[in-house]
Amino acid sequence: MTVVGVLAAFSLGILTQWTDDPEPWHLTDIGVVTPMVAGIAAQLVALKRLLHPDSLQASQYSRAIRMFLWGLGLLAAGVLIGVIQDGLAAL
Repeated sequence: MTVVGVLAAFSLGILTQWTDDPEPWHLTDIGVVTPMVAGIAAQLVALKRLLHPDSLQASQYSRAIRMFLWGLGLLAAGVLIGVIQDGLAAL
């Protein structure tokens, strides 16, 4: 549970740093921010589920962990899309 909380906070930090970029936003940035926000939302839902006493049941715990991993995957996809987008813009 601690790992989920720490990684969710780290994910929020990534999004905060991404939005603090002094460059103006473009329409293509929606393709970066959307999976990041969806991933963070999934992580927070997973954290909420893990805080519930029902998470002591194996099926509930597994469902929450799967949700968290999906959230991490979506966040990573958003970051990867952003890196690719910035790399192509630099060419």
